[in-house]
Amino acid sequence: MPDTEATRKHASVVVPLARVRACGAIACHDCGVYRLCASLGLEGGELSLLERVVKRKLIFKRGGLLFRAREPAEHVYAIRSGSVKTCVRTEGGRVQITGLHLPGELLGLAGFDSREHTCEAQALETTSVCQVSMHQLEEVAERLPAIHREMLCIMSNQIRHYEQLLLLLGKHNAERRLAAFLLGLSQRFALHNYSPTRFNLSMSRGDIGNYIGIAEETVCRVFTRFQEEGLLTTRRRYVELHDLDRLRAIAHDPGRRAAATAALTSVA
Repeated sequence: MPDTEATRKHASVVVPLARVRACGAIACHDCGVYRLCASLGLEGGELSLLERVVKRKLIFKRGGLLFRAREPAEHVYAIRSGSVKTCVRTEGGRVQITGLHLPGELLGLAGFDSREHTCEAQALETTSVCQVSMHQLEEVAERLPAIHREMLCIMSNQIRHYEQLLLLLGKHNAERRLAAFLLGLSQRFALHNYSPTRFNLSMSRGDIGNYIGIAEETVCRVFTRFQEEGLLTTRRRYVELHDLDRLRAIAHDPGRRAAATAALTSVA
């Protein structure tokens, strides 16, 4: 099917802001823009900031594109539910996945400077987002220093995320890479008040392999090995982590794995 604007619209459903309770108090607390709202001291039903910068709520079906690389960047997106992967395409057509984005996180911040998106963002499952106007968010930040500080903090957190990805790719052992990947997800889910040990892994095994730099077959083999050793349980895309300490031992120093396993055996 040719890629046209009409085609892309079928991948999302636009819900007018007037018909949406634009971030109820509980949902807002874990939203990517909540800290911006909190900086103004907004409470419960006071939605003046949201009405100013959050233009509409979008629901993307699995596979729907939020934006493409080199498209004009006019909005950032706060993920309310679901998940999104970002990727870049090389001149040779190769796709490299650069990020997995979860509820409570923001997308599109890299376009603030150039006003052009630097990557492609695709929904991995049915995903709800708030579309936030870059221009109006900047206007609010200029008048309110607290908003400006929070934007810097959010961007700083994203830079830290990419630094962690570089460290992950520097781990040559496939087990270390997968363990570090799972631990990173655990920490991010916990940050937004989700379970750190039970979650749906919306990325396919192939996408995980692409992201952490190992073959899909190796990802499947390591998942099986971790399950056999009692580190985790997987059922389709549901993952339950049973032993975070042993996963940390694997991620940080493979030499500590035998010690951790021996200690567990001696206790048993």
